[in-house]
Amino acid sequence: MSAFIREFVLRASDNANGPTITIKDSIDVAGYPTTAASRALADAPPSTQHAEVVQRLLDAGWQIHGKANMHELAFGMTGINDFTGTPLNPQDPTRIPGGSSSGSASAVGLGLVDAALGTDTGGSVRGPAACCGVIGLKPTFGRVSRAGVAPAQTTLDCVGPFARDMRMLVATMAAIDPGFDADAATRDASAMRVAIVQVDADGPIRAAVEAAVARANYDATHITLDAMRDAFEAGLAVINVETSHAFGHLVETGKLGADLDARLRAAAKTTAAQLDAAEQVRARFSALVDEALTHADVLVMPTLPSLPITIEAARAGTPVIAMSSLIRPFNLSGHPALSLPIPVEGSALKAGLQIIGRKGADETVCAVAAHIETALGR
Repeated sequence: MSAFIREFVLRASDNANGPTITIKDSIDVAGYPTTAASRALADAPPSTQHAEVVQRLLDAGWQIHGKANMHELAFGMTGINDFTGTPLNPQDPTRIPGGSSSGSASAVGLGLVDAALGTDTGGSVRGPAACCGVIGLKPTFGRVSRAGVAPAQTTLDCVGPFARDMRMLVATMAAIDPGFDADAATRDASAMRVAIVQVDADGPIRAAVEAAVARANYDATHITLDAMRDAFEAGLAVINVETSHAFGHLVETGKLGADLDARLRAAAKTTAAQLDAAEQVRARFSALVDEALTHADVLVMPTLPSLPITIEAARAGTPVIAMSSLIRPFNLSGHPALSLPIPVEGSALKAGLQIIGRKGADETVCAVAAHIETALGR
């Protein structure tokens, strides 16, 4: 099953009753190489110690079931990988699973594990979650430890969980974040103030967001965030610079997939002026989101502007970078953001409802998601 890059079972004790979880192959598990699903790192030595989040899971009685497949070097939105295989989209096997945490979302959606860990630098948890019809959370930047996670240096990347229901997602967060308050994450959220952000997305998906909020009996307001496009472009500039610094040297190996080779070569051309401009946008957009969240407890919008395209279309060159237009801005700003599956009228596929909260208020985001989940009868 290509949801896994390698299969094994690891426990801290003889307890075989703990929940099961798979770990994205950019996160260290002692005794196994961290290859980031790349031929260029296939000969990496085994990790000598667990990433902090992995050790926390083991200490909490979880069972580690293998390393999850991913888009090579966590630098792509489709999840297609011709070296390790492309994970199956549980909603529709003809469609992309989303990247970069494709194997994590696939394994959860297929029911192979109870939960999974991924990483989200430009939407890489929320995008696959929306594609595969599962829940995915990008925590507040810096809240969950990244010790033992590649790349080592980043201003965007967050370790985040996948699950099929909010109960399991909350349990995962409680295991990996010692400061996470599970009681607050499951409290009554029926009186929360919700603002729907008006964005450019397909009509049926925007309607699905409105319908889900209405089903939860939220009397939502409607707002705009004028800098969304600027934040998207700025997020691209920052991820290009940081990924080029981390992995640009691998271009010389000649072992990268064609898409990664081209993207890393292009990323290396990002200028200091572009990065400076991006940092100015980061400050401005973060302030705009903070201001919007003084008038609402959470913001909601679609996770992706469209349903996932087919693998065939992606291989034929259909552009996919716009997939991250609604998720990448919140990597730039650092706010917590969660993708919850919601039904779309006239489609067998579910879309993603994105819920964004104040920095550090990850529990509030989870509580609102759980309230909407219950309202939808999931």
